Amino acid sequence: EAQLVESGGGSVQAGGSLRLSCTASGFAFNGADMGWYRQAPGNECQWVSTITEFGATHYKDAVKGRFTISRDNSNTVYLQMDNLKSEDTAVYYCAALVGSGSWSPCYYGMSYWGKGTLVTISS
Repeated sequence: EAQLVESGGGSVQAGGSLRLSCTASGFAFNGADMGWYRQAPGNECQWVSTITEFGATHYKDAVKGRFTISRDNSNTVYLQMDNLKSEDTAVYYCAALVGSGSWSPCYYGMSYWGKGTLVTISS
């Protein structure tokens, strides 16, 4: 059974940093594109960042220069978030794209997704 488990969320002040982790199991992680979405209460789901199986990265404009996505051989994908802003407050979801296809507007349209981790930024 495929599973994605996020960790690393928490509460920090604006300008601070957090590092999210997502550990995958039950599917071929090395052959999957991985990414992050977020959803704030009452707001639409937002795609945040992706990293392909080959290591190419893509970012939402609002996080470029502040967030860094990476992956390693331990079936884990990371999202380093620096210079956090109050508008970054949301539940962050890890997602996987396996096989052909494209990134969905929201995590629940992807091949697999986690339960999310809450990030709260106070100003």
